Amino acid sequence: MPELPEVQTTINGLKKYITGLIIKEVWTNYNSPYFKGSETIKDPAYFKHFKKEILGKKIIAIERRAKNILMNLSGNKTILVHMKMTGHLLYGRYRFNVANSNDPWEPLEPESLKDPFNKRVRFVITFNNKRHLALSDTRKFAKVAVVDSDQIHQSVHLNDLGPEPLDKAFTFEVFQNRLGLKPNGKIKQVLTDQTILSGIGNIYADESLWHSGINPLQKIRDISKAGSLKLFRAIKELLAKGVDLGGDSMSDYRNVDGSKGKFQLHHQAYQRTGEKCLKRGCKGKIRRIVVGGRATHYCSGHQKPE
Repeated sequence: MPELPEVQTTINGLKKYITGLIIKEVWTNYNSPYFKGSETIKDPAYFKHFKKEILGKKIIAIERRAKNILMNLSGNKTILVHMKMTGHLLYGRYRFNVANSNDPWEPLEPESLKDPFNKRVRFVITFNNKRHLALSDTRKFAKVAVVDSDQIHQSVHLNDLGPEPLDKAFTFEVFQNRLGLKPNGKIKQVLTDQTILSGIGNIYADESLWHSGINPLQKIRDISKAGSLKLFRAIKELLAKGVDLGGDSMSDYRNVDGSKGKFQLHHQAYQRTGEKCLKRGCKGKIRRIVVGGRATHYCSGHQKPE
């Protein structure tokens, strides 16, 4: 699932390409009886409302809240996109081929859109410059909705999210206070709880714990202040590095031009099961366990409980 760096990378690309453009048409093949009555475009009735709300509107600004992309439009409307597990937004020129029922939207340019991981387009906005914003979503988990801009942060989509780890206001004291809300919680689970902290998922949690030498099963109450400080610094550093490297493309995620990010080239723990630990002087190996239903990777050597 795209995490804070991947979502921020997407935001940066969208700001570059679509700010100021006008929405001329919108299309989707999301259509699920399981979402009847929901406030997402997967409900055909809601999609009609969604289309009416956004057509003719101009993209004014784009921002991020946690793992959510917020495209602010003229007329006090905001398109909210949560890419979930396999979703990513792509910008370029497409052609609709009605003969191809599985993937009717064929990418024309840039060439990087033709990466196989950019198939399965489920949602498309057509702009006044005849370019397109497409949502590739293999497993159909992504969420798209429209909300009044002045109500977006109080909406059901965003109202229970924790603070942003890369904000200047996110200090070590704030970090300690947030973790302290779940003193008996296992650190891996708490880090990925979006009501405690926003934007951290499996990849950056595993990497941050590896860098700080904390075992993913360790309870919050048993982590020393020194250990907590190391973790705080690692989170800040690695999330920023993830943004600088254009996100992590070990799995489905791609940037808005369809190209790969590079954070996966710097993994120390995530998806390195059975490999030797890369920490200098450490003789451990990377192990894989499941914590709270999430695959978790850590070093058997230097990540022992305090």
